[in-house]
Amino acid sequence: MHRDRFPGVGLLKKKNRKKWTTPSGFDTGIKTFNSLTKQKEPLIVEREGVASCFTCVCDLSACTGRILSRLFGITVIHAMVITDIDDKIIKRSWEEDVSPATIARTYEDEFKKDMLSLKVIPPAVYLRVTENVHHIIAFIEGIVKNGHAYATTEGDVYFDIKSIGDRYGRFVGAVESQVEPGGSHKRDQRDFALWKRSKPQEPYWESPWGRGRPGWHIECSTIASCVFGSQLDIHSGGIDLAFPHHENEIAQSEAYHQCGQWANYFLHSGHLHLKGSAEKMSKSLKNYITIKDFLQSYSANEFRMFCLLAKYRSGIDYSDDNMLEARASLATVSTFVHDVQAYMKGQLQCPPVQEAFLWERLAETKSSIMKALADDFDTPRAVGTLLNLVYYGNCQLRPVSTSDGAARSPAVFGAVVSYITDILDVFGIDLLHSKADVASTVGSLQNVVEQLTRFRSEVRAFALAPRQDPLSTGTPGKPGLHPDRIPLLKACDTLRDELAPLGIVIKDRGATSTWEITEGKQGRRGQRIHNEVQEPSS
Repeated sequence: MHRDRFPGVGLLKKKNRKKWTTPSGFDTGIKTFNSLTKQKEPLIVEREGVASCFTCVCDLSACTGRILSRLFGITVIHAMVITDIDDKIIKRSWEEDVSPATIARTYEDEFKKDMLSLKVIPPAVYLRVTENVHHIIAFIEGIVKNGHAYATTEGDVYFDIKSIGDRYGRFVGAVESQVEPGGSHKRDQRDFALWKRSKPQEPYWESPWGRGRPGWHIECSTIASCVFGSQLDIHSGGIDLAFPHHENEIAQSEAYHQCGQWANYFLHSGHLHLKGSAEKMSKSLKNYITIKDFLQSYSANEFRMFCLLAKYRSGIDYSDDNMLEARASLATVSTFVHDVQAYMKGQLQCPPVQEAFLWERLAETKSSIMKALADDFDTPRAVGTLLNLVYYGNCQLRPVSTSDGAARSPAVFGAVVSYITDILDVFGIDLLHSKADVASTVGSLQNVVEQLTRFRSEVRAFALAPRQDPLSTGTPGKPGLHPDRIPLLKACDTLRDELAPLGIVIKDRGATSTWEITEGKQGRRGQRIHNEVQEPSS
């Protein structure tokens, strides 16, 4: 850690220091909503091609890191704090008669597994509070030395809100009623704890003020400063953390570093709500679903699409209807990709394709998606643009029974599908392999399905063989079916229909057919994960 080049307590008391200053550095070409100014601002980072980012709690709703790195060429150095000592952990350790460290590691392991299951990219580094207490003590000492904190006779250390004048209240103002509980020795009810004396049977560390442990807010300021020094590009987290947590982080960080603007951008994401409820999902309210239980009904891809369909700053209503909308959007894209692959392999016959039109739509889509994501990471607009491209592509894929020998256009469809899969991969969605273990278990099933489909194709081709005589079922002058073969054709249709709920989808396309294996059991429609083969034609 190092301090800035702005000595003196008086700096923090100057008027109008709440005003945000546009950083100097490299303009990323992105505008993002900055909670410090309550409006969109150009995202300018200190070093070209690099952004420092600190997160208190993992932000699932936005793919900002992926978008910055993959589309805008910004390497995101992301650090995240792991709070492995607090009142809840201590209480749980008492209840289960195990050490707080054991409880904390259990929570940490579950959290990391959950993030992995949702395909959330981990930060460059996780830092535990208990492994940084010596840094925290030194940080508090610096704030005290600079005249912005005081120790009580009880052994607590509080931040002195009045010492920074009108600088407190960046997000919601200095709300007098929102105060933290504390001892009677606080100078101002808004003052918050930097160091808390230990109570009997609580974990503790030795400090200049006696045995105790860190307060909640100080851990984030200290650890962020350990990694990034006195200047931070981006601080992210849920909107519920804006006040008092992030407010207090700003106060103590700028008091320590004696700087006018510690973090240049605060990106706050909205809460996840149960539909019809104004309250966020949380364990304390007992209105939540675990990620493990969620993944019994929906996939990680579906969850990510669900998040993409809402602005990251907005509250998101969780409901089966909204999840099914996300599933349907994924199914639309997945089916289109599957059909294009069939077309490119010659399994799907279509009228001549308007190639120039599709190339234009592809170029427009690329441009529009970049503009949407550069505008405060507008993923709903980006996904809507992508679905429009799928619509235009589907309009060109009109199956016909027989080919008239017209020129085919696999290249343009290959370019469209490559772009779609690439941009979805940026968002963390893998259409081909939604779960790695699924891919490994269906290999032998594919061979069985392929042989079954080929056998069905031969039977169907035999049943569809035309004849033109008085006994045929066709209209006069036109070929029809052999009456005694109609039951075979119906049996083929029945087999196709009965396999679909089991996750095997056969599509008859005139003289050819394709097949695919879909993820999950009956009722989990939509997401295709495996291959297709061409059926023999008659």
